[in-house]
Amino acid sequence: MKLYYSLTIAFVVLVLDLATKYWVESRLLYGQPIPVTSFFNLSLAYNPGAAFSFLSDASGWQRWLLSGIALITSIVIIFLLHKYAASKLFCLALSLVLGGALGNLWDRITLGHVIDFLDFYIGNYHWPAFNIADSAIFVGAVLLIYDSFQSKNP
Repeated sequence: MKLYYSLTIAFVVLVLDLATKYWVESRLLYGQPIPVTSFFNLSLAYNPGAAFSFLSDASGWQRWLLSGIALITSIVIIFLLHKYAASKLFCLALSLVLGGALGNLWDRITLGHVIDFLDFYIGNYHWPAFNIADSAIFVGAVLLIYDSFQSKNP
């Protein structure tokens, strides 16, 4: 996949992520979920940590650590997109991860936390809230795993 297409996919993910976060923050009140179905709410949440709120109770240093990791990861992904351009599924997966990483990086640098709003639950158990960027990273990771099991011609 040409680098241009990979970066376009990442950009589309980034724009969708930022647009949905803007919409959610302008329409929802923190701590007041809006029920959508019997198992899904829109619920504004702020996560200063990483996935599953890892490091969210730290004193603020995690903002810069996680931002640095996301920045370095993004640079490595762009290098890999260029190097392995012939592998379309691999590049699609990395493009999704890149777009998601940049979306959360933007939040982390500009706000000091990531905006989450997708809240799935069963009864009183709520899965940790997440966003479009997290979803893209997850789908990209699943595609990378799938791609790793595909037979490759040397």
